This record gives sequence, C-alpha cells and structure tokens, in this order.
Amino acid sequence: MDIVDKVKKLIEEPLKKENIFLDSITYEKEGSNYFLRIIITSEKGIDLDECIKATNIINPILDANEEIIENQYILDVCSKGGN
Repeated sequence: MDIVDKVKKLIEEPLKKENIFLDSITYEKEGSNYFLRIIITSEKGIDLDECIKATNIINPILDANEEIIENQYILDVCSKGGN
C-alpha cells in the first residue's frame, strides 16, 4: 500500500463524519519540497472555513501516524477549484 492509499484509509471516515469528502490525494516532490495535496469536496461546497476544518481533522491523524511519510512535507488541503 502506497502513501496515498494509507493516508486515504486514515482520513476518509473522519472527514465523512463532517460531510467532507475526498476528491483526490497526491504526494509529489516539487522542487526541493514534498507536497501532500488533499482535494476535498462537499455537497454544500468548500470554502476557506471548510478547508481549515478539514486540515484540523487531518493534521492530528497524520501526526499520530508520522511513520507513513518519511520525508518532511507540506500539507495542502483545498477544494477542487483550488480555493
């Protein structure tokens, strides 16, 4: 199971409980930085508050499972439109 699958397995249900759904997850190196990009969606749409809410759900889960991603990375949670 790769990093993306492991992250998805960990965060999908906690997000669903808040009516936030995963659109996609990517983990890639851009320049000298690694990015874990999590694209979310919702029936009511995603605004900045929803992105912050999702980030606040995701961060502690990833921190508690830090062995999944060996490299330091930047967590980028945003909507499909990039907002």
